[in-house]
Amino acid sequence: MGIALAPVVKRLTKPVVRGAVKTSVGLALEMKKAAHEVGEEFTDLSAEIAAEMAAKSDRAPVEKKAQVKAGRAAKAAPTG
Repeated sequence: MGIALAPVVKRLTKPVVRGAVKTSVGLALEMKKAAHEVGEEFTDLSAEIAAEMAAKSDRAPVEKKAQVKAGRAAKAAPTG
């Protein structure tokens, strides 16, 4: 009896298994896409922060030089 039912069971279960595998593959692809997008966002954010930090560190010596020059000018100006 099992030998007679095997083709019927195969015909009935194959679409179910195929659907489950198809859904799993689809979910895996969506997760991969979402992970890639998160990675891009993280890369963009870290580049933005690095640029801000570089701009701050580049600006700091310029600001300090301006303060020093202003201080020298104030000292050199005749008081009256």
